[in-house]
Amino acid sequence: MSTFVKSKSEDVPDIDFDDLEDILAQLTQEELEELNGDFDPDNSLLPPSQRQKDQTDKSPTGPYKRQKLLDFLEKKAKEEKDWEQNKPYVKETKGKVFVPKKIENKKEEQVNDDGTTDTEWDDILQQASEEELVDLAAVLGFHSMLTQTQYYASLEDRKIHEGGFTGAAHAQKFNPLPSEPPNTTDVEGSIEKLKNNDPELKSLNLNNIKNMSVERLEQLADALKDNTQLKKLEMAGVAANDKIARALAKALESNKTLKTLNVESNFLTGEAILTLLKAININQSVLHLHVANQKPEVLGNKVEMNIQKLILENDTMIRFGILFEFPGVRAKVTEKIQQNIDKLRKARIGGSS
Repeated sequence: MSTFVKSKSEDVPDIDFDDLEDILAQLTQEELEELNGDFDPDNSLLPPSQRQKDQTDKSPTGPYKRQKLLDFLEKKAKEEKDWEQNKPYVKETKGKVFVPKKIENKKEEQVNDDGTTDTEWDDILQQASEEELVDLAAVLGFHSMLTQTQYYASLEDRKIHEGGFTGAAHAQKFNPLPSEPPNTTDVEGSIEKLKNNDPELKSLNLNNIKNMSVERLEQLADALKDNTQLKKLEMAGVAANDKIARALAKALESNKTLKTLNVESNFLTGEAILTLLKAININQSVLHLHVANQKPEVLGNKVEMNIQKLILENDTMIRFGILFEFPGVRAKVTEKIQQNIDKLRKARIGGSS
């Protein structure tokens, strides 16, 4: 039984696929080769090796040798003649040639011996006063050419030793500030006073003392545990690390007298700062805590959120020195510190009344 496929177009006749063998038998060898070469190169269903017919008819002459192929191509290129030049090269200019216009009645410029050129503005500038020159410099934006002393002297038409507008502008003399004297606090004596609970030692300043060993700082922290007299401890710039922070945290767990602790400009990490805050929240006796300007400047979001949580649990701290990266944490911590200050103020007003 024959099978027919009806085309959608009325112009294309119906094809009987059972007669394809008869049609192919009538084709010549060249027509069959041409029919076999009709491939769709964009057909993704066919493998790449079948998208293009093999067009090599000659049999291989031997293995591939790159140098032999290059020598053959070079020899063949030398034997072939160059293309014939149909038209000899003649240099010619097409289009209209640009000729600049000559400006008539132009005043000839006179070049001086030093290489400068006289212009029509030279006479005007030479006759200008100091005030006019200053105004011109201000219009042109040359404020940096004058110091404040020269500027006001030129406006008031006063002569000064620095030279006015026409003189050279000099920088004002720098007055160096004397460096701060070194901290001469006796560390050994201070540790002994802390151990002996000396009532005269209310404040201890160890800021910027160099070459303090870790063992010495640990002794200081251990002496702080049972001390009931020291109220202010400053340890900024003493190269304290996390080990010293943990020792101070252990001391603060039992110490209820210390009100101010300053450990700025050291090498404390975010975890060490959290350890200090956890110890402070036990007794909540420390009112001022300064931990800014540490070596690891960026604390991170996780550490700052934990600091915020600990500060919100503290109801007595009224000053907290630290640099936050995230504004949300900074706003909530500031709000909590302000609430503690207001609470202290209300308690003070109520006690006095």
